[in-house]
Amino acid sequence: MSCELTFKVDVDTLQGYTDGVPRLLDILGKKGIRASFFFSMGPDNSGKVNHGIFSKCFLAKMLRIKAPVSAPMIAASNPDILKRAVSEGHDCGVRSWDHALWRDHLPELTRMEIRDELRRAAELFSDITGTPPKSCAAPGWQVSLDSLSAQNELEFDYASDARGISPFLPSVEGTVFRTLQIPTTLPALGELLGTGGITVENVNGHYLDLLEPGLNVHTIHAEVEGCDMSGIFEGLVDCCVDGEMAFPTLRDVASRFGNAAPERAALECGVKMSEVPGRIGKVAVQLR
Repeated sequence: MSCELTFKVDVDTLQGYTDGVPRLLDILGKKGIRASFFFSMGPDNSGKVNHGIFSKCFLAKMLRIKAPVSAPMIAASNPDILKRAVSEGHDCGVRSWDHALWRDHLPELTRMEIRDELRRAAELFSDITGTPPKSCAAPGWQVSLDSLSAQNELEFDYASDARGISPFLPSVEGTVFRTLQIPTTLPALGELLGTGGITVENVNGHYLDLLEPGLNVHTIHAEVEGCDMSGIFEGLVDCCVDGEMAFPTLRDVASRFGNAAPERAALECGVKMSEVPGRIGKVAVQLR
């Protein structure tokens, strides 16, 4: 069986958007590779949350009362970057409105608040590109019963919220959701470096060893592989191109799965929050 590698690009911060995305577009463009980009559309609150400025309860309260937050806006800071990704043929979708809020506090948000996070992100995406997003990818691989329900309500074609091995329809607490999940199959760069003797010099060789026949989905981050680690990513791209593998986008993968009930029923699979090696905290994981 041939090997396919999909690059999923998460864009979480203003720096990742303004510096990382253009550099990644340059790298991919030189090789004629299309990737799947997912953009956090609203404020960049990453620094404040990471330094513990806000408590969990206060963050949730700010969302409910729509209190102003002094933070730079991501996509609105330079709409041409998002437009460029779309114009160059990449598969583009949304992460959320406030990436840090979703990543760190999803369990505290109501379904209405979660839906509003996705709706606001989708509206700005549509305003910038002229077309609504048809896909999403949860910040930090954080999902809940309510977030999966919100995806259904917004009628996304597919999502990439989980870690796993193959496309599936998520089943949680007896409810099967119709939004196709295409999970990340490979570990993130930050989960590998410094473990088991893996360094910046040999990590790409390790990635090549991890590739399996069929579909492989590799999540990269605009703040990492698009910035200080861009040389590592470009080296991986060069190695993979030399290996003559295919590079479908997640949209390409989703198009293979029809809407017929029997075929989609076969894709039903459980998903739960669980730990993965090299990562602090729990993420959504496809049950085998």
